[in-house]
Formats: sequence, C-alpha cells, structure tokens
Amino acid sequence: MTQQRQTSIHRQTSETDIQLTLNIDGTGKSNINTGIGFFDHMLTALSKHSLFDLDLVVKGDLHIDDHHSVEDTGIALGQAFRQVIGDKKGICRFGQATVPLDEALSEVIIDISGRPYLAWDVSFPTQKIGQMDTELFEEFFRGFVMSAHINLHAIRRAGRNSHHIAEATFKATARALRCACELDARALNNIPSTKGVL
Repeated sequence: MTQQRQTSIHRQTSETDIQLTLNIDGTGKSNINTGIGFFDHMLTALSKHSLFDLDLVVKGDLHIDDHHSVEDTGIALGQAFRQVIGDKKGICRFGQATVPLDEALSEVIIDISGRPYLAWDVSFPTQKIGQMDTELFEEFFRGFVMSAHINLHAIRRAGRNSHHIAEATFKATARALRCACELDARALNNIPSTKGVL
C-alpha cells in the first residue's frame, strides 16, 4: 500500500457543525472535543484501540440536549470510514472482539459488507453516565453503521456498572474494526466477496 487511508469531513446542519479527520492506518492518536465529557472518553478509547487516528471537533446544540451531537458524530464518522475503506480491496472484511472491563464483558462482530445493519443487545443499569444519557450510545452506533454501510452486532455478555459496559463495548468495537480493516497479505488485489463487489 503506497498511501494511508485517510480523509477529512465537514458536516454542518442547523443542529451541529462537525470537523473530522480520520486515518485508519494510524497509531491511535486522537484529539477529540464534542462538548460531552464521557463521549470524548469513549471516542478516545475507540481511536486508541483501533489504531485509528482521529481529530474531531463537534459544536452542537447542547443547550437542548446531547442527542444531535452524538448521533451526528456517528453519521460523520461513518461517512469518513466509508470514504477511506474505498472499494474494500484487500481488506479482511470481518472482525470480532470480546473485551472485558472488570465485571463487564462486551462482544462486537463486524462485517464491512456494504449492507448497513445494527443489532444492538447492550443494556445499561443506569440512565446516565456522568451527564450523558446511556440510550444515546445506540444512536451513535446506528448513525455510524448506517453511514459506514457495515453490519455490526454488539452484545453485552456481562456487567453491572454502566461505565464499564460502555467502555468495554467501545473497546470491542475498536478491536473488531481494526481486524476487519487490516489488509490481507494473501489477497491484496481481491475484493473479499464471491460477488466480486461489496
């Protein structure tokens, strides 16, 4: 591979203004500011454990609530991911990771299939982590999956602490994405599909 898979996105609506740069051949460096502390923490973990470099600034209507900022971040990140993955030639395509964090255990399975589908089986014992509504995690993942055109299954295997459950899920997503995006040295010129296209 002669160049890194990277892109920049500017997504602006009446509710959010998002500037994002993504490099999936990075080292896990990030500079993230969404205005939502715990969300920043999760996106930093996603960057670190996927080895994706991510620069992200979100200016959203937080005076209303966090919903638009979280969902639109997912959409913008998905758009960037779809751009950098390109025609999917040479990628491993599938990725799976099961990650523990103390009592919590999360499993994520990914197929970079070109067919968006989110299967979300992650529940939280509390409605908030810090100031962030836990229901917004599903909104982030749905926005990401639908824009990235990938299939993602997220499953909570165990957990009593909402912080641990969320963090294990983001870290499992990161590891699964890293595996799915890796280039297969034995098939660098091939699309990983019997159809010949993804």
